[in-house]
Amino acid sequence: MELRERAVRMYRTAEPKPVIRRTAEELGVHHEALRNWIRQAEADVGERNDMLTTEEKEEPAQLRREVRELHRANEVLRTASAFFAAQLDPTRQRPDRGSHGGRRR
Repeated sequence: MELRERAVRMYRTAEPKPVIRRTAEELGVHHEALRNWIRQAEADVGERNDMLTTEEKEEPAQLRREVRELHRANEVLRTASAFFAAQLDPTRQRPDRGSHGGRRR
């Protein structure tokens, strides 16, 4: 990630703009990788609107994680609700504890 950020910063601050292929060779990365990094950085700062920003790309995965978490939480609440409903059910048979404290002799 550090190489990517440094490479993009190097390209974006250079005047005149260097040839991407040559810059990529100097950095030891494939020129298409550098080109994609530069395009993504431009999208992230609002300089292009033909592609999603990094944040927009990550949003669906984050939402899927949140949905999974909410499903788990709902399942726990459903189970707890059923348990407590059964405990409060007046028709439920309770063990006869009588005067023996629940123990049989």
